[in-house]
Amino acid sequence: MSDAQSFVSQGNATHMVHPETGEKIYNRVPLVTWDFWLVKLLAVTVGETAADLINSSLGLGLTKTSLLMSVFLIAALVYQFAQKKYVPWIYWLTVVLVSVVGTLITDNFIDNLGWPFTPITSMFAAALAATFLAWYATEKTLSIHSIYTFRREAFYWLAILFTFALGTSAGDQAAEGLGLGFLMSGVMYGAMIAVITGLFYAKQMNGILAFWLAYIITRPMGASFGDFLSQPVSNGGLGLGTIITSLIFFAAIAGTVLYMTRSKEGEETVPPSEL
Repeated sequence: MSDAQSFVSQGNATHMVHPETGEKIYNRVPLVTWDFWLVKLLAVTVGETAADLINSSLGLGLTKTSLLMSVFLIAALVYQFAQKKYVPWIYWLTVVLVSVVGTLITDNFIDNLGWPFTPITSMFAAALAATFLAWYATEKTLSIHSIYTFRREAFYWLAILFTFALGTSAGDQAAEGLGLGFLMSGVMYGAMIAVITGLFYAKQMNGILAFWLAYIITRPMGASFGDFLSQPVSNGGLGLGTIITSLIFFAAIAGTVLYMTRSKEGEETVPPSEL
């Protein structure tokens, strides 16, 4: 499968089988389809509001809350790595937890350590670039259609974590620096994704690059809309609060994941060209 299919995939007609058992070898992460991007946006939105809700509700402080949520994330990752194919509920639960932990990590650098946005953004950008370099140097590919070994999946989830942290810091930096407010910031990021989509379909951007750029930008886009819904009217929001906003998006995620589970359209067998 070509790199151009990494942004939005249509499936594959052939597949790879195990040389000894003859069983199909499945990709452990989902095909990139319209509902993938829908639930991704929902997940990053709830990651922003849930992180604020959990931190304020538990009363443990930012550091202890971050450690606690990291334990839940590690547990989810252990179960995710045990799967030999894409299982919607555990995959998307892991994504939500990565979103929450990524937000908390960035908040720790800002609130606890007092770092300004620029060095935080630069640090996470460098970490993401190093992850991609190590991934490609080791596997000779960055394809998301051939995540069928432990090492490739480890690179995949490490990249996902850094995209969330980078998206949080870069998004907050841009929104505060431009002073656009929550709604207009969300619209701005949506416009950026529209440009990436246009370049991809016009064959002016590599599919893998388009996928990861869109993946990064959906983070601040979701956070902006999440803040717009949850923050008080006096701060430029609608005043729904973090509890109601989080419940709305959790319900939407659950409904979408249920559809994914029944339709099985996210499943993908690894094509021979990706070996």
